[in-house]
Amino acid sequence: MLSVVIPVYNEEKQIEKTIAEVKGVLAGIPGDYEIIIIDDGSADNTWEILKELADKNPEIRAYRFSRNFGKEAALMAGLSKAKGDACITMDADLQHPPGLIPEMVSLWKQGYEVVEAVKKGRGRENTLSSVSAFLFYRIMYRLSGYNLENASDFKLMDRKVVREIAGMPERETFFRGLAAWVGYRRKEVYFSVPERETGKSGWSKLKLFRLAITAFTSFSSLPLQFVTFIGIIFLIGSFILGIQTLVMKIKGWAIGGFTTVILLLLIIGSCLMISLGMIGIYIARIYNEVKARPRYIISEEYGKDKSSNKPGEKQ
Repeated sequence: MLSVVIPVYNEEKQIEKTIAEVKGVLAGIPGDYEIIIIDDGSADNTWEILKELADKNPEIRAYRFSRNFGKEAALMAGLSKAKGDACITMDADLQHPPGLIPEMVSLWKQGYEVVEAVKKGRGRENTLSSVSAFLFYRIMYRLSGYNLENASDFKLMDRKVVREIAGMPERETFFRGLAAWVGYRRKEVYFSVPERETGKSGWSKLKLFRLAITAFTSFSSLPLQFVTFIGIIFLIGSFILGIQTLVMKIKGWAIGGFTTVILLLLIIGSCLMISLGMIGIYIARIYNEVKARPRYIISEEYGKDKSSNKPGEKQ
């Protein structure tokens, strides 16, 4: 059986068309399938539409979060509910073209355990978004060694891969990074990003920044080493400056140097604050993990083929 996981958030205008297209593609693939939809606490009429779709389509199972926990949590919830021998994750806005699914399934049947859909380009993005994405992927590669440039959440994963990712205990997750970290035999397929037909992206600049911080801190401790590196640089600089100051004092060349002192204080103070901020980010992550709160809470579930979990059970 093939599972398709689709996280949704405020997609009342789009979700019916998305499900129709996905079903049309899956109908042409031999074997059974299920569509798992995770409503990430939508504030519009998305959940009511999902219940109607589940009533009409026995292969659809819908789960609703008690509030908005974020797309990463929704993906992890979908993976934990998937029962298929392979699982496909994709967005609800059709910017991940369902027509690519048969090729992904074919590659999986050839023995590939992870089939990743990679963007040929980023579509129509403004300059700031393009530059920000470029910098993010470059920094991520330097920090972690994983090249995620133009990667997406549109993936097919074998059951064994799904089991490993869903079983990871960490609370703050970065799905693309986890999918790269687990390894396994993988293959890439490429697609062009179509224009979004309705609505707008739920990713604000602040949410993207938080996701970037989560990605960096989840897969590398190198920023902490940056603090030590800066300290060594300033120690060497202080040693050289100290010798120069003593020489000038002995020879009677010492002058006021007020501007130099102020600049040094500003530079050192800025470096200290940045260093403390980096340490604080890692401490905050440790704090969140130690609390061991659930990644998400499912308040409702709907569909004829319900899982063994009771509605409202914490995940």
